[in-house]
Amino acid sequence: MKFMLHFTPVVPATPEEREHLAPIAHRTDKTQEMLEEMVDLAQFAEEMAFDALSYSEHHFYTEGLEAGATPIPHMLNLIHHTKRIQVGPVGFVLPTWDPIRLAEDIAWVDHMSKGRIFVGLARGFFPRWVNVLGQKYGVEPGTSGPDAELRNREVFQELFEVMKLAWKDEPFSFNGKYYQVPFPAGGHDWPAHEATRRYGAPGEVDAKGWLHKISPVPKPYQKPHPPLFQALTTNEETIRWTAREGIVPMMFLPFPDLAIKGASFYTEAANTAGHDLQLGQNVGLARLLYVAKTREEALRRAHDGAIFLFSQFHAKFAQEIPTTIEPMIEAGIAFVGTVDDIRRQLEAVREKLNPDWFMILSDQGFLPRDEMKEQLEILGTKIIPEFAH
Repeated sequence: MKFMLHFTPVVPATPEEREHLAPIAHRTDKTQEMLEEMVDLAQFAEEMAFDALSYSEHHFYTEGLEAGATPIPHMLNLIHHTKRIQVGPVGFVLPTWDPIRLAEDIAWVDHMSKGRIFVGLARGFFPRWVNVLGQKYGVEPGTSGPDAELRNREVFQELFEVMKLAWKDEPFSFNGKYYQVPFPAGGHDWPAHEATRRYGAPGEVDAKGWLHKISPVPKPYQKPHPPLFQALTTNEETIRWTAREGIVPMMFLPFPDLAIKGASFYTEAANTAGHDLQLGQNVGLARLLYVAKTREEALRRAHDGAIFLFSQFHAKFAQEIPTTIEPMIEAGIAFVGTVDDIRRQLEAVREKLNPDWFMILSDQGFLPRDEMKEQLEILGTKIIPEFAH
């Protein structure tokens, strides 16, 4: 397995401080503290043999939870302060982006990092911000109802097609339901057609001087594009779609039964599409993980950690999401215990599923930094070497 550490990110504070300093995300000093903590933990994770760093895209979190907002600045910041580790969001909420502008931004960072990035994609969960930033496409999160779910998926997949075309070497046109290239789709007069015909990409303009295709630049440093991941998916249709597209789904399904079932969907769809994969190949498993010298201490950390976010936000939009850590432990979504306990749980993952990736959802911003670094050190020195490949 390869190991990925995921930041939400979170403005560091206890629940009491968060209430006392509300709105904490308006404070410059606390934003600086979050950025410094992310860099410190990223550098330590790199020392502890983690393969990759990821983080979420969410907006408008005055509460200081999931406060990372737009992902490109974090990508550049974490790349700049590390040397080896791969960096990328899991993921860009595609229905809120212009796909060509995003493709260009990603290609630039790919060049600046000389291929140290990956790209995660997501469809969005919270209407507070998805509705605003996705208004161009009339998109809402799937949590808003079945009609919203259908439109969100339709927009997401169409914009993904445009983004892939933007990364290819040849010019393209696209006449979709939500997006057109060029605009208008039939093309338009291009007075600089002689220069484009002479110096540009073949096919951008016709003999009459009309522009019919475009070719965004630069093209990615990694060919044909950086590795692709899908954020924390639990949906069969999404898993099968990622399989057809060669995207790694980071599954947040209970282990073992539902996670294995989800991976089976992926393998079946991938092989039908002409790939030759075994169960677990090109699949990721995302877990909460708490390790300490005693199980009691690990449980205390689990109670004080990211469950606060799940209980205060996620559970309000999806009834199946627990508000306490115990059901997550029972479902195998949270791994909690001593080094031996975690080893046994990871051995079961390797034996029953053997995913290529294992994502640990960190408690950055919830637990004290020294506790998080202690956990990373235990993982890096006593656990990861046994399971890494």
